[in-house]
Amino acid sequence: MTPGQTLVLLGGGLVAGAINAIAGGGSLVTFPLLVGLGLPGVAANVSNALSVAPGYAASAAGSRPDLTGQGRRIRTLIPVAVLGTLGGSALLLFTPHAVFDVVVPFLLLAAAALMAFQNRLRSLTGHPDPGRTAFRFRLAVLLCGLYGGYFNAAMGVLLIAALALVLAETLQRISALKNVFSAIVGVTTVLIYSAFGPVNWAVVAVLAPATVVGGFFGARLARRLPSEVLRWTIVVFATAVAIVLFVT
Repeated sequence: MTPGQTLVLLGGGLVAGAINAIAGGGSLVTFPLLVGLGLPGVAANVSNALSVAPGYAASAAGSRPDLTGQGRRIRTLIPVAVLGTLGGSALLLFTPHAVFDVVVPFLLLAAAALMAFQNRLRSLTGHPDPGRTAFRFRLAVLLCGLYGGYFNAAMGVLLIAALALVLAETLQRISALKNVFSAIVGVTTVLIYSAFGPVNWAVVAVLAPATVVGGFFGARLARRLPSEVLRWTIVVFATAVAIVLFVT
């Protein structure tokens, strides 16, 4: 790896860590960088997943004040997220990418629409009873864990969009929950990909520390953004990423 490539990866890691903390989707910065450096698709995917995992943990630490009172949700989230991630990782390692590559842009557009029309959809669905809310919460976590174990990129966008419909919380508190979820998915994928995936450890050694720094300060910034600014930031980013994926 040349000094120039190292600097590019460091810069990409800082940006990706911050994006992951604020809206989710930072892997859509780092994954193309790795492909551009010549890594095959699966190697780039698993190396990227390992690289951004420490940044997720830093984001969770940076958003700790917004996790107050969410201990029960986090305890519920852990086994469901791990189960979904195991399923997604198995799909990545044992099935072709072609079908999922087609689906990803549509998932992102759906997430953007959910965020954009969040208030209107809430008024149509009303406030569900606690039992139904708990089921929808687990389902959203399971499906996003499946996605995160397979592709990872923009996983946070999908999770925020889904949870914003079923939880009566501010986007800052939902974003903090997303950071914990992302850290759980990250730890799970690290264990699986380290054992079974074609990891480029030189890339991980450069990229991972940068995502930690970007993730911590990105989470601090997300706490200070007004809810509407945060919501439309996520909408715009998700739409832009979907368009890029359609083109590529």
